[in-house]
Amino acid sequence: MLSVLLVGLAGCKPHTETEAPAETPAKETAMAPDTAQKAKSSLPIIDVAPTWSLTDIEGKSVGSEALKGKVVVVDFWATWCAPCREEIPGYIEMQKKYGKDGLVIVGVSVDTGGPAKVVDFAKKFGVNYTLVMADNDMVQAFGGLNAIPTTFLIDREGNIRDVKIGSMPTAVYEKTVLKLLN
Repeated sequence: MLSVLLVGLAGCKPHTETEAPAETPAKETAMAPDTAQKAKSSLPIIDVAPTWSLTDIEGKSVGSEALKGKVVVVDFWATWCAPCREEIPGYIEMQKKYGKDGLVIVGVSVDTGGPAKVVDFAKKFGVNYTLVMADNDMVQAFGGLNAIPTTFLIDREGNIRDVKIGSMPTAVYEKTVLKLLN
């Protein structure tokens, strides 16, 4: 099951719940329209994103069909994963900055202890984006995981345009996201 999957995940170690996610500075980035169009074409279509539906940590249904027309970041993570936690402040900032432009961040927790731990974590650290609990079907739909964080960037048409394995500074990843938002 999911716990077997997590045994081999690289880059993460158990983490204390009292340690705040590290701040990752966000950088303002703007592109001219012609530059944005060229940049968008520089992200090839990797695959069609899978169809999925899960319940968020507040009990509401969330699924890929409702997110069509949005740029979606699907981030597989865990509360105990240090690199995952380091990226969270950047995702919070990107959701604030670009939510109005059609960016949706979905954090897919692979924690095995159930949603209560994730709910507590989200409240403690002010997570402002959708959080769902992974199930084996979702993990397999995205091709399985070799490490966390693993993050998929999906365009407005439902195509995977980028896969990030491991953490990355917000300013760097934000440039990739902006290639689809602009």
